[in-house]
Amino acid sequence: MSKLWGGRFTKKTDQLVEEYTASILFDKELAEEDIQGSLAHVTMLGKCGILPAEDVEKIQDGLHQVAQMIRRGEVEFSVSDEDIHMNIEKTLIDQIGPVGGKLHTGRSRNDQVATDMHLYLRKRVVELVGMLVKLQEALIGQAKANLHTIVPGYTHLQRAQPILFAHHLMAYVSMFGRDIERLRDSYKRVDMLPLGAGALAGTTFPIDRHFVAEQLGFGRVYENSLDAVSDRDFIVEFLANASLIMTHLSRLCEEIVLWSSTEFQFVELDDAFTTGSSIMPQKKNPDVAELVRGKTGRVYGNLVGMLTVLKALPLAYNKDMQEDKEGMFDTVRTLQGALQLFAPMIATMKVNRDRMRQAVNQDFSNATDIADYLASKGMPFRQAHEVIGKTVLYCIQQQKYLLDLTLPEFLQFSDLFDENIYEVLQPERVVDARNVYGGTATTQVSDAIGRAEEALAENAAWLEQYLEKSK
Repeated sequence: MSKLWGGRFTKKTDQLVEEYTASILFDKELAEEDIQGSLAHVTMLGKCGILPAEDVEKIQDGLHQVAQMIRRGEVEFSVSDEDIHMNIEKTLIDQIGPVGGKLHTGRSRNDQVATDMHLYLRKRVVELVGMLVKLQEALIGQAKANLHTIVPGYTHLQRAQPILFAHHLMAYVSMFGRDIERLRDSYKRVDMLPLGAGALAGTTFPIDRHFVAEQLGFGRVYENSLDAVSDRDFIVEFLANASLIMTHLSRLCEEIVLWSSTEFQFVELDDAFTTGSSIMPQKKNPDVAELVRGKTGRVYGNLVGMLTVLKALPLAYNKDMQEDKEGMFDTVRTLQGALQLFAPMIATMKVNRDRMRQAVNQDFSNATDIADYLASKGMPFRQAHEVIGKTVLYCIQQQKYLLDLTLPEFLQFSDLFDENIYEVLQPERVVDARNVYGGTATTQVSDAIGRAEEALAENAAWLEQYLEKSK
């Protein structure tokens, strides 16, 4: 059969042009969405009296047949048919005859492909929210198990102040919580129907776009036909959100790589989420964390690539926009792969509490509390800062830590010291002294876990509401 748009042309398309311009090698991923949109479209054509009922029924049955054929792997997609839309329509015509050509009444591939991508991304956004919720659950589980585990907190990768390990983990719960908020908010822009915009100006047929939107579960219909076929903001927004998710995953990956090293020995990853060396039998490599960290760059690249495609495009549709799909598909797969592995990797991670406590006891991360102690006794903080700096220098020179000093040694730096200094310096006291909202005190972290679990429940309710819609 000749090309479905070939009436205007007097010669065949050059084979190299066909191969270069075809998108079927990647947009075949939209097959389910394309058929879903076509079923809604042809139902509307029947409802509006644009096609007779017998044609509508025949096309609907044919589309269901094509869907089953695709699922069984019986459809051989052809580059000569360019894209998923024409491949499906050609297959439909092969199955039910020329009446299949009536399916395209009142629409264009421009609004059709935009609809497919909205349907595709709407489902993926919901799925990714669910995966992030599972990751939060794993982190919260580790936080609850380590509510009294103290670890050095770092700035500049230098030990700064003791904190609860649960507090550190809950920081990532907060990050992924913002990621969920962004995905949920972006859903509003994904949940819009472009179909009915035609190539760019609408259609002369008396279609009912809101009926199609209702069938497909869309919350809104694009107001402007030019915008409907040329808008890819929703993809850019998704790629930006995905980039932030990967940023947060990559930061956690870096910490896992450090924590699991011999130098730190803070955690041990389960064997199921590590690999070995082909030459060094003693190695246990955190390859999952390293690879997620590495794949962050490709997600950033997909975002920059999409922005670059759009930056100088006049309205409405341009062939450049065919470049919107591969990066989106790649980003979805990259995120899904990372999140599917991350939750169980965190859940099965063993925490070396003794090693963490040893690290806290063998540093000067409680020095700030001595400065606060002196300031509470009337010494200006800047002066107290200098006193403790000299005290730490003395400890280093004497190869001691602050808790190793005798009271006479403390008194040589200030006569404000007394026996209470040893209680002030205890790691538990240092941690629980930060008893402010969002601080590392045990009560505050416990409250934060409670709030996070409430947010989990709310997100679970949102997921339940939208999962059925996005199928």
